[in-house]
Amino acid sequence: MQLFYVTHLKEDTCFLGEEESWHSVKVLRLREGDEVNLTDGQGWFYKGRMVKIHPKESLVEITGRTFHPRNPRKLHIAIAPTKNLDRFEWFLEKATEIGIDEITPLICAHSERESLKMPRLEKVMISAMKQSLKSWLPLLHNPVKFSDFINLGIKGMKLIAYCETGMESALKKIYQPDSDATILIGPEGDFSKQEVELAISSGFIAVSLGTSRLRTETAGIVACATIGILNSEIAK
Repeated sequence: MQLFYVTHLKEDTCFLGEEESWHSVKVLRLREGDEVNLTDGQGWFYKGRMVKIHPKESLVEITGRTFHPRNPRKLHIAIAPTKNLDRFEWFLEKATEIGIDEITPLICAHSERESLKMPRLEKVMISAMKQSLKSWLPLLHNPVKFSDFINLGIKGMKLIAYCETGMESALKKIYQPDSDATILIGPEGDFSKQEVELAISSGFIAVSLGTSRLRTETAGIVACATIGILNSEIAK
């Protein structure tokens, strides 16, 4: 199923933006009267019919809609952007496909990248949302310094993953299924000792993601998948 992303709906009609319209006309060769599937990234799936087609903007008539509630268990991963931006984009793509609610780029003492092109990253996540047929687009926050993030008044379980923890602190043992969770993932050089101490003094629990030394983006995916699996098990 081909899924289109829309942001501006007016009751029973909406417009496909330039990128989506171009794809529908030039790639999919859609014509007036063809049926389409859409999402607004806010829980809604829509059935529609192409009314007016143009490579820069197409009009769609909404013929049906279904709402899918957000997962009640919120997962927020604050992760240091990688020096190689492709690797960070890969994390965003896969985390969106697996299922995540919020992502915050985290600027740490050992960070090798502090600036990001947020519109580009949002496009990556939108594409992943459509590809995986999800109705919720994760919230991507602007980059924030480690110390500022720690002081945000985070609710739910607060976890920090870093290399020096042992298997007795494995995420699967520490995380309490069916709970909101915020997990901190450090840069290639890991968190500094001061950052770990600050996090723990602020109520974060140290966790391990396994015996292997993982790349930043891999650690983020392992954390995301582990939480998803643990919560899916209690839902059976």
